[in-house]
Amino acid sequence: MSYIDEYKKSIETPEAFWAEKAEAVEWFKKPETILSKDDNGIHRWFADGEMNTAYLALDHHVNSGRGDQDALIFDSPVTNVKQRYTYTELRDAVAKFAGVLKSQGVEKGDRVVIYMPMIAEAVIAMLAVARLGAIHSVVFGGFAPQELAVRIDDAEPKVIVTASCGIEIAKVIEYKPLLDQAIEKSAHKPSSCIVFQREQAVASMIEGRDLDWATAVATAEPADCTPVKATDPLYILYTSGTTGKPKGVVRDNGGHAVALKYSMKAIYNMDPGDVFWAASDVGWVVGHSYIVYGPLLAGCTTVVYEGKPIRTPDAGAFWRVCAEYGAKALFAAPTAFRAIKKEDPDSELLKQYDLSKLETVFMAGERLDPPTYHWTKDTLGKPVIDHWWQTETGWAICGNLTGVETLEPKPGSSTVPVTGFNVQILDHEGNELPNGEQGNIVLKLPLPPSCLPTVWGDFERFRTGYLSEFPGYYSSGDGGYKDEDGYVFIMGRTDDVINVAGHRLSTGEMEEIVADHPAVAECAVIGINDPLKGQQPVGLVLLKNGVELEEAELEAELVAMVRKEIGAVACFKRAVVVQRLPKTRSGKILRKLLRQIADGKDYTVPSTIDDPASLPEIQEIMGRNGLVS
Repeated sequence: MSYIDEYKKSIETPEAFWAEKAEAVEWFKKPETILSKDDNGIHRWFADGEMNTAYLALDHHVNSGRGDQDALIFDSPVTNVKQRYTYTELRDAVAKFAGVLKSQGVEKGDRVVIYMPMIAEAVIAMLAVARLGAIHSVVFGGFAPQELAVRIDDAEPKVIVTASCGIEIAKVIEYKPLLDQAIEKSAHKPSSCIVFQREQAVASMIEGRDLDWATAVATAEPADCTPVKATDPLYILYTSGTTGKPKGVVRDNGGHAVALKYSMKAIYNMDPGDVFWAASDVGWVVGHSYIVYGPLLAGCTTVVYEGKPIRTPDAGAFWRVCAEYGAKALFAAPTAFRAIKKEDPDSELLKQYDLSKLETVFMAGERLDPPTYHWTKDTLGKPVIDHWWQTETGWAICGNLTGVETLEPKPGSSTVPVTGFNVQILDHEGNELPNGEQGNIVLKLPLPPSCLPTVWGDFERFRTGYLSEFPGYYSSGDGGYKDEDGYVFIMGRTDDVINVAGHRLSTGEMEEIVADHPAVAECAVIGINDPLKGQQPVGLVLLKNGVELEEAELEAELVAMVRKEIGAVACFKRAVVVQRLPKTRSGKILRKLLRQIADGKDYTVPSTIDDPASLPEIQEIMGRNGLVS
């Protein structure tokens, strides 16, 4: 079937389309109602179906004769530990830990917060919670106590699962003191905490509350899978909100399982037994969807990597992992490849690795700028596929469906809408825009399976945040356009559009041009206040290692490039070299924070920031260059 046939069927007859895809899932009770509405008037998928996600991810494969196949490979260059779990071994470990949770009173519908580093036990904990029909909420390991406390109060977990420490390159970060402080700050108190002790830092335990993971597992009785309804929550994942209070994105069980299993073949062209590596973290949605659930639902082997693209030990780390485990697909954020390009621009380290089994590189998490696309494609000689999605959807909204029909990619575009996602471009009044015109990217309802049905404990926040701006549509908060072939170009968050003398200009478009300069490793373009024109764009530029260039010369070249591609209307006249850019741990540049610094506003250092020391440094550079109001 061609992409267009598959897509049309999913939009014109969604119930028939998803009923067919649901046949690939082993239900305890097959759904008869494919699409319905809940009490809030929100579309829900497979409402009367019953199943268990952990059963589908593990027991189903063991029962189907795949028990001896590798399910999970753990690779930790920071501790020099490597482990493999077959499907049988992983199922047994999950059943045992589910027994530990059950002994602590965890049952269907209860919440369990998981605060762990990128180790196999984090995956085991997630699947164990799902096995009991409970709801997990993974909080990125190392989050500050205040941020963790807010999430504890919102989710109200019965149990918290943690590890004694995480390791960031060479730095050991003790988690237990952070967790103890968070519980002290929170109004809600868990009944118990289960601690996985790591030799790099052994945590002190609080008697009567804390349990040692290994001791508890040694005496635990394995727990069976608890049937849940398709619409019962599988997990809550917190994403930062504009109000400062994190939003608990809710993911259901049934629609999530159907969509993710479908996506593994349709988008990534993965078959049972293939090795899939999403180089992310279980604290993010990519980790939930494509380290844990997607690959295991599809019977693939997933890689859990406790390391970085550089400095663990070098910029060849990604190539080493792909070669060692025979990864068929690699999925990572563009920022990872920009870091590799900066450290090893000529790809000398690549020469020592055999990547013959690697077929495709997938990128998401932020805009894939054409220079990074071309560098990665030329360096590896492999197809590079950009795709766009959100925490709220749980899987790709736009992409190149390599398992259906691979379309010719266009650098700068995340290709076309994925089956089930009716993507439209609207102006601020809600009118559909013609091809080529930038506007608000929205999704016409109903959303396909796996998308959030609410925000945990706050449906009104879900309605006002996503559904009220354009009635009948989900508002993505991103801006962009479709070209004449229906390819979608994501140009960034709608607040990354600046107004220069009445002209609405995309900072993303300028970033593409600036990043194309051979000396530039990475850049951010922001709009700063200008008394005459309203706003003026400024480029903050990170250079490749070993580049020596006069700053004034570089600025002149970048100004000329933007003027040539966009025109004088862009008013791009300033470019400043910086040593680092403030980013989240998932690699997104904190552009809003940069704008606040430039506007001379007070700002709060977000808990998601990867390198807090970058802020005073960049504030000083911007001030020295007259870029702070």
